[in-house]
Amino acid sequence: MKILIDFFPIAFFFAAYKLYDIYVGTATLMAATAVQMGLILAIDRKLQTMHKITLVLIMVFGTLTLVLHDERFIKWKPTVLYSAMAIGLAVALWVMQKNFLKMLLGSQLELPDAVWRRLNLAWVVYCLFMAASNAYVVLYFSTEFWVNFKLWGYVFPLAFIIGQGFYIAPHLRSDETAHEGPKA
Repeated sequence: MKILIDFFPIAFFFAAYKLYDIYVGTATLMAATAVQMGLILAIDRKLQTMHKITLVLIMVFGTLTLVLHDERFIKWKPTVLYSAMAIGLAVALWVMQKNFLKMLLGSQLELPDAVWRRLNLAWVVYCLFMAASNAYVVLYFSTEFWVNFKLWGYVFPLAFIIGQGFYIAPHLRSDETAHEGPKA
């Protein structure tokens, strides 16, 4: 069910855009994202930092799009979001000497520090790739192409997440191994 909650705002945006236009799509995205965050809050009793950032960016860029009647704002939102994520992860790792991924997920996944560092680097590269891809499409293609790219571009995060799963799987200790302790 959580996967449906994650993807329904983009599905509603796509449908509203196809039925009407980018402005109705943007208003629909804003409303769907607000509902999405309400559902996440009801289920988890809190919003992660990424949820809060996403909500604020969608509301700010969506409002600018609607008030100024300029579609460029909503189209640039993903580039701003992914760039901010890449910069945040990079600064935390290389300047502050902190690994945000480990801080967020370390209680759920027990991995060696070297694996956490490589995952953090992979996220920085992935976010830069997504920011650059969106920027390229915004600059060189039509709004229709951009909307389709937003929908079908979900292949990238899915492939990235599956790739991470394959990468970390050998490093995870099974519950049996963790409870058995060292073998003599």
